[in-house]
Amino acid sequence: MPTAGWARHGSGGKKIGKNPTDRGKPGTKISLLVEEQGGPLGAVLDGANVPDCKLLEATIEAVVIERPEPTAEQPQNLCLDKGYDNPTGRQAATTGGHTPHIRRIGEENRPCDRKKGHKPRRWVVERTLGWLCKCRALLVRYDKHWQNYLGLLQLACGLLWFRRIHRLQAA
Repeated sequence: MPTAGWARHGSGGKKIGKNPTDRGKPGTKISLLVEEQGGPLGAVLDGANVPDCKLLEATIEAVVIERPEPTAEQPQNLCLDKGYDNPTGRQAATTGGHTPHIRRIGEENRPCDRKKGHKPRRWVVERTLGWLCKCRALLVRYDKHWQNYLGLLQLACGLLWFRRIHRLQAA
């Protein structure tokens, strides 16, 4: 007996793509922009098979707070990994009003010289994604509509900020 239309498993809707690292299973990619300490500023969803550099412009536009105007003394820096080392990534960062800091493809990894004030930066985004994955509704995407999943992601980002502000006020 065929399954009725209402009982079929959902396809996941839009913003789903074949995950190249998980045997082509459908998946979602979260592109996240964070500040220096790891607080999320903007988040965008798309299919898992979409390259990161194509999501950069949308991620910069998704920032929900008003940022200060860049000046010569205080430029707006944007640190990106090697996946953004192409004209599209550099153009998106410059168009968004940021000074891009992108490690070149083929450049060897050098440890950061903390004596000069250099800090490792890329791990901050990975740490924030780890914090967000502690929310069970985000770890595995069960939502059929991408708007619902994006809403949960934004709620989780808001909770991270709330906890951070609460922790700072308690100290």
